[in-house]
Amino acid sequence: MIIKYPKLVIKNPTSLREKVYRVVREHILNGKIPDGSRIIESRLAKEIGVSRTPVREALHMLEMEGLLEPIPRVGYTVRRIDWDEVEEICEIRKANEVLAGKWAIDKITHKQITTLEQNIRLSEEILRTGKLKAIVDLDAEFHEIIVKASGSPRLIELCQLLRRHMLRYRIEAMYLPEAVSRTIEGHRRILQCIKNKDKKGVESAIEAHLDQARDDIRYYAFEIQDTKVKDTRS
Repeated sequence: MIIKYPKLVIKNPTSLREKVYRVVREHILNGKIPDGSRIIESRLAKEIGVSRTPVREALHMLEMEGLLEPIPRVGYTVRRIDWDEVEEICEIRKANEVLAGKWAIDKITHKQITTLEQNIRLSEEILRTGKLKAIVDLDAEFHEIIVKASGSPRLIELCQLLRRHMLRYRIEAMYLPEAVSRTIEGHRRILQCIKNKDKKGVESAIEAHLDQARDDIRYYAFEIQDTKVKDTRS
């Protein structure tokens, strides 16, 4: 028996809920809404100029994602993450991106490799000009290309989520020339291993690159400055 479904029409592909979610989420991730900030549904709805329903739904989505914590009868606060949790996220991200890198070696296209090369050249130009804020998007693009080349939708979803959570803290270091230089060098090593189809090498390169990102977060965002971390920046 063939079941006929009614014609589906999407009049507005991006709902108000989705728009509110994206804006608030972006402000949390880039630090414009700092950890511990209180978010009140009615006030936010008034500021944006929308009804409370899409705001309520968007804030619930952010709660489910782990970015907000509810305060009964009051609203939400931006969830604080301690160093141990950041370190855990970094380790999980490392395991996922190593797997993505290995799978990408077997599936990556010439076009994707060319795009990775262009990404590194643009990053080097940004480092020379000093317009370092653009490095955030380029860094995200570099990792996104590799993860997408893995061909696994599940892995793409996991890697995107983990990278965004790291960004909340890493962004403080990514505007510094020395951190950008380390990022570019890490990307260059990863790309070379992918070109050489060196799975063992890409594993080491990705692990070293993400370990460096973790240390940058530790040093610049959490100000944990032990001797080992200081030595990597001298």
